[in-house]
Amino acid sequence: MTERLVPAWLDEAARNDSPTAEEAGRDWKQRRLSAAAARELSDWVTARVTDTAFNEDEGADTGGAVRISVADKAAVHRWLAAQGHDV
Repeated sequence: MTERLVPAWLDEAARNDSPTAEEAGRDWKQRRLSAAAARELSDWVTARVTDTAFNEDEGADTGGAVRISVADKAAVHRWLAAQGHDV
C-alpha cells in the first residue's frame, strides 16, 4: 500500500514544498520517515480518501492522481505506527 501511495504524496508535496519533499523522498528510499514527514503523510492520506459511501456532492474530490480507500488510509496508518510514529 505504501509503495503505491507514498510516491503520489511525495509528488504532491514536491509541488508545495520541494526541499521538504526531497528530504522525505531520500528517507522513503530507506523505508523510513521523519516524525514531521510521517505526520504529513498521515494527514495527506486522511484528506485524500476518495472511495467513500458519499455521493459526488457529499464526498471527497475524486480527481486526484490515485484513488485512496478507507482501507488504504488504515494501512498507511498501520505502517506508520509499526515504524514507531504516533498517528
